[in-house]
Amino acid sequence: MKIATAAYNLDWLDSWAQYEDKLDHWVRDAAGQGAELLVFPEYGAMELSTLDGPEVAGDLERSIHAVSNRMEEAQALHQRLAQAHNVYIMGASAPIVDGPGRPVNRAAFYAPDGRADHQDKQIMTRFEREAWDIAPGGPLKLFDTALGKIGVLICYDSEFPLLGRALQEADLILVPSCTEALSGYWRVRIGAMSRALENQCVTVMASLVGNNDWSEAVDMNTGTGGIFGPPDKGFPPTGVLAEGTLNQPGWTYAEVDTSAIAEVRADGHVLNRTHWEEQSPRVNSVTISPL
Repeated sequence: MKIATAAYNLDWLDSWAQYEDKLDHWVRDAAGQGAELLVFPEYGAMELSTLDGPEVAGDLERSIHAVSNRMEEAQALHQRLAQAHNVYIMGASAPIVDGPGRPVNRAAFYAPDGRADHQDKQIMTRFEREAWDIAPGGPLKLFDTALGKIGVLICYDSEFPLLGRALQEADLILVPSCTEALSGYWRVRIGAMSRALENQCVTVMASLVGNNDWSEAVDMNTGTGGIFGPPDKGFPPTGVLAEGTLNQPGWTYAEVDTSAIAEVRADGHVLNRTHWEEQSPRVNSVTISPL
């Protein structure tokens, strides 16, 4: 399959039609290059808050509700585009008010036949929990698709090995991210590459890029798209299948053969995924040795 992963910049939107045109352009470009799976980043939907004006877009709490209120329309748009171009789309995540509790960080996944599902973020960053009050969402899911089994670890989630291990059956793990600084980008990238190593799978990182002085939540963003595999047989020795140019908006593409994933899991130079269980008895028997 061919994968397209985004370094996506937010725009100030003066109309819904402007958003439709923007998304259509992005999807059309990737589909025109033969991509079958398109991945957008974390909190890429925050630009929808600008449709309610600067006072709303610049307010942490009001921007949540402005975006959440637009997501039904946004989901219908994504479904139309996935069907029209016969592609799978991992939509940009958004804060979603779903019930009486605090909002969750949710990314919707769209199939070319019109079906859709979603993945919620599991573990909140300090900003999400201390300043924005975003809550952990529903459980991890594994999407069984025509392209293979696909899991999603939203940004910070990719930095936790046990979440990755829960998706050990995934051929692909998508990592939509939003990171303010270069250090944050590298934390998520190292997490994504580590999950590819441990699970002997392919991870796909998408990034929000650019600065937005109209928002307190997504005001500064650093990153690029990247597609990673285990540095083992059938994959590049660095594990990097493709990477974009830092902070430059656009798609990064890579061809991925799922048979290479099956082969490295069965007969790689190392078998991290198979040997994972050998850790438990050893870490549970740590002794203190005074020196």
